[in-house]
Amino acid sequence: MIDPERIIEEFCELVRVDSPSLRERAVVELLQEKLAELGIDSEIDDAAVALDGEVGNLIARVPGTVDGPTVLVNAHVDTVEPGCGICPVVEGTVIRSEGETILGADDKSGVTIILGLLRHLQEEKLPHPPLEIVFTVAEEIGLCGAKQLDYGRLDAEMGFVLDGGRTMGTITHAAPSSYRMAWQVHGVAAHAGVCPERGVNSIQAAAEAIAQIPLGRLDEETTANIGIIRGGEATNIVPALTVVEGETRSHDESKLEQQRRTMVAAFREAAARHDAELSEEIELTYRRFEIDMHEPVMQYAWRAAERLGFEPTAERGGGGSDANIFNANGIPSLIIATGPAEVHTLQEWVDAERMAESIAWLTEILGMIAQDASTQTA
Repeated sequence: MIDPERIIEEFCELVRVDSPSLRERAVVELLQEKLAELGIDSEIDDAAVALDGEVGNLIARVPGTVDGPTVLVNAHVDTVEPGCGICPVVEGTVIRSEGETILGADDKSGVTIILGLLRHLQEEKLPHPPLEIVFTVAEEIGLCGAKQLDYGRLDAEMGFVLDGGRTMGTITHAAPSSYRMAWQVHGVAAHAGVCPERGVNSIQAAAEAIAQIPLGRLDEETTANIGIIRGGEATNIVPALTVVEGETRSHDESKLEQQRRTMVAAFREAAARHDAELSEEIELTYRRFEIDMHEPVMQYAWRAAERLGFEPTAERGGGGSDANIFNANGIPSLIIATGPAEVHTLQEWVDAERMAESIAWLTEILGMIAQDASTQTA
């Protein structure tokens, strides 16, 4: 029996522990304690060294009840800001924050589901294949923890990422590639009222560049955004420096590259017109993936959803997740729903009944994998 009250209690305990990206030590140590209570050994890798963070990824291995393919189960432990001092408010089975912070259901709903899954498997003595449990850090700032994993130490043949939306049965089987972009436009400062002609206005050059760039949803596969602009010191000073940060994403690599070239060219041309200097950082943050309907990982998720009476649906996601990195490292992985809504906002909420359903879904998936493994070895 999967108890929503137990889920609520554990979820609230987890979200009360501050864990913004790169400051996740307290929650990782709590998770180590919880795994130890279940008799599961775990280890923390060296990701913190590369990331200059407090703590690395937490990895645990659970022997299977059958000798089947090893399955990766993942959630990330970090949250976006404002995510410190979270006070969860429980209304029936729905949990919200008080309204001054996010709730942190992205992705502590996933963390709670994994803990609930492990308890459920133990207490009910349910069949399952070998598991590799990976709680990643620094996902929200570029999937950084997953990028630092030593994949040579993992045996997983498929993976399930607990970082999805609200509707059970929804399977995110594809996600785009993404470029992160940052420009520094260096102009020349001058007194704006006395000798503006001696200056080079970096804000004007940046604005002209941005005006030439298609933004928003460019087509069904591609998006672009300018999200940060910082520049100037006072209204009476021609601004010497303007910093602009943006991104572009696409499920189509050729479209992604075309948009990258468009954005880069716009800034280079605008800087040249104004005799401004330009420095730029262009980083491919993650590569796209798409799991075919016939892949075993997809078939298990789909068939398990049908068995539970969920309506399975395959969707293409618009964001990146640790699944991008797992797929890039040879572990076919998809994202399944965990229950939250309005994530990354002060209105974020989650229903414990949906988290319980997600535990049931994973349990069914693992049971099917174990059953197939037993049949093949019989």
